[in-house]
Amino acid sequence: MKSKTYSYVVTAFGAAIIAVLAQITIPLPLVPITGQTLAVGLIATILGKKNGTLAVLLYILLGAIGLPVFTGFSGGLAVLAGPTGGYIIGFLVQAYVMGVYMEKFGVNYTQSIIANLIGMVITLAFGTTWLKVVGDLSWTAAFMGGVYPFIVVGIIKAVAAAWLGAVVRNRLESAQLLRQLA
Repeated sequence: MKSKTYSYVVTAFGAAIIAVLAQITIPLPLVPITGQTLAVGLIATILGKKNGTLAVLLYILLGAIGLPVFTGFSGGLAVLAGPTGGYIIGFLVQAYVMGVYMEKFGVNYTQSIIANLIGMVITLAFGTTWLKVVGDLSWTAAFMGGVYPFIVVGIIKAVAAAWLGAVVRNRLESAQLLRQLA
C-alpha cells in the first residue's frame, strides 16, 4: 500500500539529514569541504530518483526561504547567489541523475559507487561553472578553487555514501519500507 504521508515524511527526513550533515565543514579559501555532498549521495542512493530528488529540492527551498540549513547554519537567496550556490543547485541534478542511473542498473555496491561518482562530477561541474561566473575567475582559477581540492575527498565521500546508502536501502527494501513510497 502506497502512502503519500509516508512519502512526505521520508522526503522531509532526507532533507533534514542533508541539513544536519551540511554543518560538518572543513574551511577552505573559496569553497569549504562539507557533509552536504555525502548526504545528497546517501539520500539519492537510499530514496531513489523521485524521493531523493524531492528531498534535495525541499532542502534547497528551505534554505532559499532563509532557514539556516546550508553550511554554517546559513540560509537565504544570497547563499544561492553566492560562490557556493552552483554546488547547491548541482545537488538537485546530482540526485536526479543518480536516481535515473540506479533505476536502470540497480542499487548494488558497485552501481552505487558509479552513481555517486557521476553525482560528484555533476555537482563539481555545476559548482565550478557558477564559481567562475560569480567570482569572475578564469577557468583555471575556478578549477583550482572549486574542483582540485575536492577530488580525493569527493571520491572518499562517494564511496562512503554508496556503501552506506546501499546497505540502508537493501535493509529498508527487506523490511518492505521503500515499497510504501508514493
